[in-house]
Amino acid sequence: MTDYDLYVEGEQIADMTAPSGPISERWDFRKFNARLVNPANRRKLSVIVVGTGLAGASAAATLGEAGYNVKSFCYQDSPRRAHSIAAQGGINAAKNYRNDGDSIYRLFYDTVKGGDFRSRESNVYRLAQVSVEIIDQCVAQGVPFAREYGGLLDNRSFGGVQVSRTFYARGQTGQQLLIGAYQALERQIAAGTVEMNTRHEMLELIVVDGKARGIIVRDMTTGEIETHFADAVVLASGGYGNVFFLSTNAMGCNVTATWRAHRKGALFANPCYTQIHPTCIPVSGHHQSKLTLMSESLRNDGRIWVPTKGGDERNPRDIPEDERDYYLERQYPAFGNLVPRDIASRAAKYVCDEGRGVGPGGLGVYLDFADAIKRLGRETVEAKYGNLFDMYQQITGENPYEVPMRIYPAVHYTMGGLWVDYDLQSSIPGLFVTGEANFSDHGANRLGASALMQGLADGYFVLPATINDYLANGPFDDIDESHPAAQEAAESVRSRIDTLLSINGERTVDSFHRDLGNIMWEYCGMERTEGGLLKAIELIRELKEEFWSNVKVTGQNEELNQTLERAGRVADFFELGELMCIDALHRAESCGGHFRAESQTEDGEALRDDDNFAYVGAWEYGDGGKPVLRKEDLHYEYVEMKQRSYK
Repeated sequence: MTDYDLYVEGEQIADMTAPSGPISERWDFRKFNARLVNPANRRKLSVIVVGTGLAGASAAATLGEAGYNVKSFCYQDSPRRAHSIAAQGGINAAKNYRNDGDSIYRLFYDTVKGGDFRSRESNVYRLAQVSVEIIDQCVAQGVPFAREYGGLLDNRSFGGVQVSRTFYARGQTGQQLLIGAYQALERQIAAGTVEMNTRHEMLELIVVDGKARGIIVRDMTTGEIETHFADAVVLASGGYGNVFFLSTNAMGCNVTATWRAHRKGALFANPCYTQIHPTCIPVSGHHQSKLTLMSESLRNDGRIWVPTKGGDERNPRDIPEDERDYYLERQYPAFGNLVPRDIASRAAKYVCDEGRGVGPGGLGVYLDFADAIKRLGRETVEAKYGNLFDMYQQITGENPYEVPMRIYPAVHYTMGGLWVDYDLQSSIPGLFVTGEANFSDHGANRLGASALMQGLADGYFVLPATINDYLANGPFDDIDESHPAAQEAAESVRSRIDTLLSINGERTVDSFHRDLGNIMWEYCGMERTEGGLLKAIELIRELKEEFWSNVKVTGQNEELNQTLERAGRVADFFELGELMCIDALHRAESCGGHFRAESQTEDGEALRDDDNFAYVGAWEYGDGGKPVLRKEDLHYEYVEMKQRSYK
């Protein structure tokens, strides 16, 4: 392996809480052996939960109902504004209602294979087990899943699988699931077990005697810097896709909560694993600040194609069948349009690189519903996807019932995140991480409809069954704002804010963010090379240096100041972006969403190097020096490691 002199290797790391024995019994074994906290003692213990998406809202509600004292924080004006609300297509569960061969083991197998053998077997099997409980929980809450004529819950397929296991509510599944979790959270707020703090952004983690004991937050309305303490801290703050500037994430999504924890000692695992979603509305111009996702569920009935010849600008309805290339169906006949996201995204990039893309700039492919409308009827298609079709028409001005949609890959989800053990505890005792903020379940590529599954699994079922093992040591010593660790954390936040406000340069925060995003997309996007990554690191360092000397942050701290908020987040994105490139550079293999051009098969598929890279890359913050790479070896007992094939 090449030493780029950009990092140093440290001691290996291992998950010491992962149980052994038959994989189907490991979760039950861990739950039974985890220590419990009796109901009277729970009233003496406190937990901070950062984030109110599916993972955060479900965790706060469940811990509150269990009797713990919970403080919940979000930067939105309501928990219901969390980005989980934007998820569209569905949530996986191994219920096998369709009797089509699904099972817990098959969901486990599909997820390990879909993640290109870079996830932990034990974690993934637990996720598959818990999935069946999630649906019952949500139905009991009143989540309006789609149902068949007879009243049974309906299912559809998603990419990377050959069964129908995805439960959905038209194209707004995330919204309906979040309302269910929000109702549960609000019930506990009303009961007094959860204290809700909206419009508060976490800016620092408080670590006392090696344990996470609180957070520093900024009241985003008044600018007041507040200190909050607890016996444990849970981060459920989502992913970091906005490092690319243009992504399907809400514009407020950021990495600051987890990055602050990383700087305090929490390991950051697999940062280079970024998911590029294949079905997004193409970029329309430089004015855009975000991209719009079109649910992967559309690939169930829509057929993806491009003209066989480049430069064909005819109306797509005028292009005859024999001059169309349904390239996914041609290349991957077993899965067709339902190949995993990483494969579908790269395939779209390749046909556009060949000059056969459609739309402005040739950066698009067709997603065509003509066959589905002819086969099923417009009314049936409208019942399944109507709100998605309406959204597409509102954004593009084109009617997808009459002409094919145009789609192109875009940054969507991040598989990397803070390193956690089987209990979801980070390398800092007392700091737990759930949902997209951790790295634990998806390996190098996430299968569609598994994000909602992981978020609710972690929040409703996994964390409440493991955090008690840690809290059984409490309550811990009382601390207040006079504690040196708390004072140091608060002062670091104030100093950072003062510095940003004092630079008074000539460039806007957004201009720096856009330039960073362009670098990341160009050199650390769908395809990475050694030379490109080295260049990206150099460019990011130059841009970061200019940011700290020439950014203009208007206004003051003691007010609503969105420019200041964005500046702090972009500053963290610079550091994260550099680490992502270093991680992608050191991993000289292709796997899942990480595609190194130097490591591919003869027909252009990702070529893993299991002899040298079958590990989790967990990074320790360099604190001004080089980051430290700590490896966690991955072992497979139940799924044979082999090159993926969806043909």
